[in-house]
Amino acid sequence: MSVADTDEGQIRVIAAPATPDDYDTRVFDSPILPADPEALTALADAVRGADLAAPPVVLPDFHHERHMEAPCSIAVATRNTIRPTVNNASVNCGMALIALDVERPRTGAIADFYERLRTRYPYPPTMRRDLTSREVLRCAAEGSTFATERFDVDPGELDRVEERGRIDLESFGGPGRVRRELPRLIVQLSRTRFGTIGPSNHFVELQEVEEILDPMAADLLGVSAGQVTLQYHAGGGVLTGLVGRLYGRRTDFPRRHRAIMAVQKPLLHLATARSLSELRLRKFLYFSGECPPIPRDSREGARLMLANAAAMNYGFAFRLAIYQALRSMALETLGVRSSKLIVDSPHDTMYEEDLDGQKVLLHRYKSCRAYPPSRMAGHPVFGRVGQPVLVPGLHSTSSYLCVADEGASESLYSACHGTGSVISDFARRGLSGPDPRGRSTLRFRYSDAAPVEVPHLDDHGIDEAVGVLVRHRIVRPVARLRPFAVLT
Repeated sequence: MSVADTDEGQIRVIAAPATPDDYDTRVFDSPILPADPEALTALADAVRGADLAAPPVVLPDFHHERHMEAPCSIAVATRNTIRPTVNNASVNCGMALIALDVERPRTGAIADFYERLRTRYPYPPTMRRDLTSREVLRCAAEGSTFATERFDVDPGELDRVEERGRIDLESFGGPGRVRRELPRLIVQLSRTRFGTIGPSNHFVELQEVEEILDPMAADLLGVSAGQVTLQYHAGGGVLTGLVGRLYGRRTDFPRRHRAIMAVQKPLLHLATARSLSELRLRKFLYFSGECPPIPRDSREGARLMLANAAAMNYGFAFRLAIYQALRSMALETLGVRSSKLIVDSPHDTMYEEDLDGQKVLLHRYKSCRAYPPSRMAGHPVFGRVGQPVLVPGLHSTSSYLCVADEGASESLYSACHGTGSVISDFARRGLSGPDPRGRSTLRFRYSDAAPVEVPHLDDHGIDEAVGVLVRHRIVRPVARLRPFAVLT
């Protein structure tokens, strides 16, 4: 292990096993928040022999969910191979923040808001068809453009969505190729559950802006002290999960997907093979016990890049549909006078990006893109303050709205998408305890059970994680947000 000094702290550099293409791992942690050694070993295994363009990055919320191929909160840049094992099978899971023009609502209004949300998007979800087959294909091809028309989203709001909510498909074969290659069964299934949020670590949380930390950035973004905000964490929808599992043998393989894949994968990959050698290659890539890398500049790489872009577009439209629905419900139940999207930011992505003058494939798993002002030139707001970065805690702690800083170049322009594992770890180790002011969050569930008051913890865990990002100039904090009600 060696340590590289910086102006704002120290970056740990973990030596990887020596092979010609291996890099050391760049670890952003602290003495009180050290990266898990076992998870570091798992990451080294996942990238061993890869055509890395830069050291893999480990961010503060680094942990390994045992059913996944690689740990969470990482960024990996490769030169010419797509590495499914350092990406989530379901791309374009993400979070968004809405500023609401309303005083803090009463408990009855809050209960009405969440009841309408549970009625519109129940869990377990129904098989209600929300889209036509044609609309699914439009989602995959047009992304946010479809959402502005279908769900009446103001096109001006797209300035606050990463990539303006649309990946251009022309370089991957165009919309016509999506229509030809997206399987009919997948299209039919993707008509359902559009906009469903669901439980687990997904949430819809009402918050209050408790503290402004960067007044200039807050003013430009449209955030003020005492303001009510609505933050939500949602996936990318049915299409994103199915596409991810069509292209590889993933360890995260829900039972409900197995029957679908048993039918659809052979039809997509084997029945369309043009030669015996292509048949053998596809059996190895998509049906072996592994999830091998795929060369970007190959026929299979082109197919996967097209599928990835289509899934990303569907995910953008999916989350914008949620945005418009939440705005409408807030207007009807909470007395909201107006609202504004502050940011929509995905945290499971694979983009082709420029890195030090070379084009790379940048895989972010449970980490979000963090472009500083220098990489956002021309954007009316982000070009002055940097791309907004949401760093939520738990529903029992504060969350932060941040913006990317110029030191993000050291982290592959990436930041962690949350701090839940850090907060839980601090509580287990006795480093965090009850909130000294005795605050709480009213927690709603998808069941009919009455909501419960959840006592808050102090902010030691999230503050340490955000502090690591700040010390390395990856982000600048803009506002601290305090939750008062949540649906999980």
